[in-house]
Amino acid sequence: MSGGFPSAPVMIIRQVRYQLLTFVRMPVALFFTVLLPVIMLVLFNALFGDADLETEAGTWTFGQFYVAGLAAFTAVSATFTNLANVVPIRRDEGVLKRWRGTPLATWVYLAGTMCTTFVIAAAGVVIMFGLGVVAYGVELEAAKIPALLVTFVVGVVSFAAMGMAVAGLCQTAASASAVANVIILPMAFISDVFVALQEPPPWLDTLGDILPLKPFAQAFQDTLNPAVEPPAFDPGRLAIVAAWGVLGALVARRWFKWEPSRAGPTRRRRRARPVLEGT
Repeated sequence: MSGGFPSAPVMIIRQVRYQLLTFVRMPVALFFTVLLPVIMLVLFNALFGDADLETEAGTWTFGQFYVAGLAAFTAVSATFTNLANVVPIRRDEGVLKRWRGTPLATWVYLAGTMCTTFVIAAAGVVIMFGLGVVAYGVELEAAKIPALLVTFVVGVVSFAAMGMAVAGLCQTAASASAVANVIILPMAFISDVFVALQEPPPWLDTLGDILPLKPFAQAFQDTLNPAVEPPAFDPGRLAIVAAWGVLGALVARRWFKWEPSRAGPTRRRRRARPVLEGT
């Protein structure tokens, strides 16, 4: 019907457009999500890129290793870290509460949020791959592209769910940001992202295998490693990542909140305002 309420796909697209505009207008988020991994890639390759790295599958260069590992980290930053930071901020500021009070269905808003992180993650990975192909000798084999796409989708969806879980469990934006960084940064150091662990202690190796970032990063790296034969699918590692994603989705569904916490800054400002106005 002309003049009627837009269809669900149209509303989701509009949500994605709005949230992408909001994202690019946040310099801090843009820097840490997209630009910082690029800077790290350039620096790591300047320091270690000419050396060779021995793996179980064979030998490849550190330059190729860092392209794959930091591309995976970019996808995680765009989903897990971004959602764990941005969603609680919007909740504390009352944005989520106001959205819920509009005729827009809540699932449309959430779908737009998830699709936005997917677009940001895809853009970040494309930038990393483009730099890798141009500057560091990375080659994309056609036979591995299906595994690359499946690994990307499983990782992005799973880490987005985990990011929403952190956003739901934490009472304020400040606590959510701290928790997200405490989780992701130490995990990156034991997950073949920042450092190629050759002979880690057994307990550290086991911990990395259980947590979701290492399986995701290694499955992603296999799709770019020339020593790995096509099609480079790794169902075992992807199953671990997907299991964490299911757990995150269940936690988010149970504990996600739309209204600001009583301990949040928004509520404190609202309580303080009448006192200030009466002085």
